[in-house]
Amino acid sequence: MGFLDALLGRTKPKKAELDALFALSGAAVTLETAAGLRSAGAAAVCFKPASGQVFADIRTELDELLRLSVEQSGSTFELVEDSYGYDWVVLRDPDVEDLVTTVHLVNATLSDSGFGHQLLASVFAFAGAKGPTFLVYGYKRGAFYPFVPADGEHRDNQSELRLRGILEGEIPIEADLSRWYPIWGVPIP
Repeated sequence: MGFLDALLGRTKPKKAELDALFALSGAAVTLETAAGLRSAGAAAVCFKPASGQVFADIRTELDELLRLSVEQSGSTFELVEDSYGYDWVVLRDPDVEDLVTTVHLVNATLSDSGFGHQLLASVFAFAGAKGPTFLVYGYKRGAFYPFVPADGEHRDNQSELRLRGILEGEIPIEADLSRWYPIWGVPIP
């Protein structure tokens, strides 16, 4: 940050540490043993589409990379647009390490092409006795947080806090609870 930015109170967002995603493989083992949650075999990357030919070219490149990646790993992917106009790359694979690697590929491709600011979140689905649980990686803060939807558009805050305790030390956890945003309508189970 430059002197003028500091003087005018402008701040730059924290750069996302995309390699933190790889810690999720170990965290998945912890979630299974300590919380009875296992990978649901699905993950998704949410980003805001940009207009212009450069972004269209990046999307084409990303599509080609995903096709090669899923061919090698046996994963599947689809592109979904939600009701808010955000795009999701939805990935399915029973192997959590393949999901993490492919999510990282999507993130790195967009980030390395200058569109990292378009990335919103990566979401990994886990299944348990109470229903779906999600681990959300927020790019703006470079940290994970649990999201446990309950009936309707309610959250199971107690379960989310319990998962925070289980995962601390395994993956970077968002410390500010007010930034644990619910992501309703995630296009994965």
